[in-house]
Amino acid sequence: MIFQLPWLLAALAILPVLWLLLRTLPPPPQRRAFPAIMLLRGLRARVTQAATAPLWLLLLRCVALTVLIVGLAGPVLRQDRAGQPAPGGRGTEQIIVLDNGWAAVPDWPRRLAAIDAVLDRATHPVRLLTTAPGLAGEAPSVGAPTPPSLLRGMVDSTRPMPWPTDRAAATRALRDLASGGWHGRVVYVSDGLASADDPAFAATLTALGPVQTLIDRDATIAVLTPAPTNGDQQLHIAISTLPLPHPRQLTVRAEAMDGGVLSLVPVPVAAGARDGSAGVALPAELRNRIGRLVLRDMPGPAGVRLLDEGDRRRPVGLIGVAGTDTPLVGTLFYLRRALSPTAELREGPVPTLLKRPLSILIAPDGALDSPETRRIVTEWVRKGGMLIRFAGPLLNGSPDHDPTTPDSGMDSGNPAASSPLPDALLPVPLMDGERQLGGAMSWGKPEHLAPFPDDSPFHGLAVPADVTVSRQVLARPAADLATHSWARLTDGTPLVTHAALGAGEVVLFHVTSTAEWSNLPLSGLFVDMLRRLAERSVGIDAPADHSLLAPYMTLDADATLSPPPPAARALPSDAFGTTPASAAHPPGLYGPRASRRALNLGDVIGPLAAQSTIGHEVTLSGQSRDRALGPWLVAAALLLLALDAMLTLLLRAGRLSGRKAALTGAILLATLSSPARADPRPDGVPGAALETRLGYIQTGHADIDAVSREGLQGLSDYTNARTSAVLGHPDGVVPDRDDLSYYPMLYWPVVADATIDPARTAALNAYMRHGGILLIDSQGVDPAAPGAGSPSGAGFAAQAPGTAAALRRMTRGLDVPPLTRLTDKHVLAHTFYLLHSFPGRYDGLPVWVAREGDSANDGVSPVIIGSSDWAHAWAVDAQGDTPYATVPDGSTQRVMAYRFGVNAVLYALTGNYKADQVHVPALLRRLGE
Repeated sequence: MIFQLPWLLAALAILPVLWLLLRTLPPPPQRRAFPAIMLLRGLRARVTQAATAPLWLLLLRCVALTVLIVGLAGPVLRQDRAGQPAPGGRGTEQIIVLDNGWAAVPDWPRRLAAIDAVLDRATHPVRLLTTAPGLAGEAPSVGAPTPPSLLRGMVDSTRPMPWPTDRAAATRALRDLASGGWHGRVVYVSDGLASADDPAFAATLTALGPVQTLIDRDATIAVLTPAPTNGDQQLHIAISTLPLPHPRQLTVRAEAMDGGVLSLVPVPVAAGARDGSAGVALPAELRNRIGRLVLRDMPGPAGVRLLDEGDRRRPVGLIGVAGTDTPLVGTLFYLRRALSPTAELREGPVPTLLKRPLSILIAPDGALDSPETRRIVTEWVRKGGMLIRFAGPLLNGSPDHDPTTPDSGMDSGNPAASSPLPDALLPVPLMDGERQLGGAMSWGKPEHLAPFPDDSPFHGLAVPADVTVSRQVLARPAADLATHSWARLTDGTPLVTHAALGAGEVVLFHVTSTAEWSNLPLSGLFVDMLRRLAERSVGIDAPADHSLLAPYMTLDADATLSPPPPAARALPSDAFGTTPASAAHPPGLYGPRASRRALNLGDVIGPLAAQSTIGHEVTLSGQSRDRALGPWLVAAALLLLALDAMLTLLLRAGRLSGRKAALTGAILLATLSSPARADPRPDGVPGAALETRLGYIQTGHADIDAVSREGLQGLSDYTNARTSAVLGHPDGVVPDRDDLSYYPMLYWPVVADATIDPARTAALNAYMRHGGILLIDSQGVDPAAPGAGSPSGAGFAAQAPGTAAALRRMTRGLDVPPLTRLTDKHVLAHTFYLLHSFPGRYDGLPVWVAREGDSANDGVSPVIIGSSDWAHAWAVDAQGDTPYATVPDGSTQRVMAYRFGVNAVLYALTGNYKADQVHVPALLRRLGE
């Protein structure tokens, strides 16, 4: 302990004088009769002695003054835990070993503060060793002895690295130090993460001298890892983390490349679990805007997962034909199974499919028989689409593949030409008939696939020896046929051909999409070939061989994309997903734009494990700055003096009369008792009865209820700022338990697992009969609902499977009047703002209201039903941000969503008063008459 003002301790010398002064008390008063006659006779000369204070009271006063003097002297406590002497004491050399890999990023400031505290105690030069390779790729090395004052500046300028530590190299550096005869104290600032080199590293540290490890065992260390796909349409997220004894909920942000937040995904992690996973359903248009996933609870590169074009789920249209759904033999059966893990599949006729953006259109045999259909598809391909066709008996027997047809676009006088046929939508002219390579009526045997040519998008894919072709349609021989062939059989005949058409491309598989002509659809090669075509359809020229991709932008310790460090090297294109992040290959984006790939820290990482204890373990806070005790001692002295005053009053009260003693006791009780405070709310009165609040019906899903609460809070704030209404915070209600009469409007999100509840139905019917409004929101479009794809904005809306059936269950038994579509003629469209559309998070979806309102309730519609997901558009988080994107129109659409919400609130509060405006012309005419 030290004193900042030690000269004040000289005041302790006056304590003996104070002791004598405090012992002296004035003599107590004496009661004497005062007879006038005996005034002089009773007087006698007497020497009076002063009374003496009790010993315990004297000690209390002396202690209070001593504590006050010591506190004013400014004592400072230098902390050293567990009785360990302060490292760096006199005659002791010291080395600081600092983990500065990616796992040290979250609490890096605390690590620097702990090292500063160590340097404050050091009186000799200190060495420093950082365990992660540097930006130039240099291996960890022990620094020269440096005075603590200079080393502090070096430590403050040290930065964590976006790759793991190299404790094997650090062990070699420490062994070199030990071989020179160095011995002293070791302070190891650990990141808490175990590695395979820990046993040798720990043995080397303990051989150097006493080890004190600074570590935070309660820190959250997590990394985003590749998530397995389940073949569904969800965005899957996986997290690997150190196990903790309590459950947690981590949050992942899906961000666009410009930093806008497109979605928030909660990821639960159970107590003691090493990983967590979650999924979220997003429309393909929104999902393909995601540039990276960010783990909000883990700063640094470990909490970022960059996405490249290979991670996009491309919309693929499958043209349905007869027999499509027959298991094992249906024309789309194997295509669905091959594409569903990596693409968003849409099925239907061509006009319906082309209403929404598509990357690929796949036509099985017989899907393009109609000339009108081929004309529509040709226009789409010319604008940049990719058409993939499959052969079959119908294509073989069709006259459309005849290259000499007048409308074929082929020069019949030049049989060597092999240009694509616009009308037939074939990349090369085909010969009549088909080639049968195996079977009872054929002399040949099924052919195998040849290696893919260098200019093929399939180049680099391994060709299984068991993939064979027994039948195929043959391309007409031509001089440039080889340039149109992406895959061939071993005899040289084309298996996959292609040709450009305008800005797009036409690809033909010369076999069926089923296993009828070839077992190719049964193999994994078929999946890889379709994936390569999907990548090519969006302009990706992903090399499949050992081509080197140079680093373009890499992540630094702050998870910011920046120019690559000096040690960064190019990476073979087939090494992504198997190469761990390092100084030579930092996490980031590699390659030119056309073939850009992402290398992430979590691509190659095993289960995280906590590091074993090395030496004497101390928390980071255990090496905090010295603690000043002066304010606490002064406060304690003041409390002791206050206690002295109270005890003195009690002593005097014993010599007072009964009335005065009672008055003194009452004063003391009043000072000791806590002040009475007014109850801000009468007992039993709900808060919604004292202020206007919006309500939302709880669904039992924590994430949906949280969005409902944030959405109505955002709407309440917006309404308060722009109208004279004053709304409090929203409440979550359970209809059959809570009193609903306090809430003018209830927001009710539709969940797929909603059930029929007669008690809830009765409560909501009573609520609507008394003037309440239900705002029912399915928060997306159910693809199974009739006409789900008809609205123009439905292409941007998230899919909400099961909500159509759930809505029917929820409203069964409710007194829902006949509905009509909401238009700008309705009162709700001009209650406050003049609106012509009513968007939420998604735009263009219909909103339904009562065709005729209840006359007993001023004609107000008791229900408003839609699927625009208003809560996500209104939502405002604790930081005041809007965490959910609105598509397709961004901030302008969010403003319109808020305006619709304001209109709905005022419609619920004021009813149809705005409807009187329609009678203004008639009233003016009558006044004029």
